Amino acid sequence: MLWRRFSGEPLREPVKKAVEETIIRETNAGYKLKVCIGTDSQVRGEDTEFATVIVFLREKRGGFMFISNDKTTQPYSIKERMLVEVARSIEIAYELCDLFNKYDVDMEVHADINTNPQFKSNEALREAMGYILGMGYAFKAKPDAFASSCCADKMVN
Repeated sequence: MLWRRFSGEPLREPVKKAVEETIIRETNAGYKLKVCIGTDSQVRGEDTEFATVIVFLREKRGGFMFISNDKTTQPYSIKERMLVEVARSIEIAYELCDLFNKYDVDMEVHADINTNPQFKSNEALREAMGYILGMGYAFKAKPDAFASSCCADKMVN
């Protein structure tokens, strides 16, 4: 996965190294950090574009994020697409979780899945929640899943 900052500037080092440097820099500056990881997708014709974000929240001091986009022509049902979004978020959470433990940074995985049964995405809620909680991660769904439903949503071109 290729990662960039919100400004569009690409990360010049692997994402794990960039995240560790960010945690060190921010905690040395006196900030208490929390990280939220989420993915959203958009279907346009034959293409499905995914955006995964790592959102760094500074307690009472705003935040910033790293972004990765990816496109595929593989067709998905709505439930499959929701679970692929969750899998992408878990993949990056798993890659980074030892850093969050090492530096005592709280982390949540956000799923762009509606808790209201009237929405089609709700079909994937139970499986996504089991997947995320089964990995030992904190879980948020809509309307509390801002990393996926707001941040990643804005990054899907």
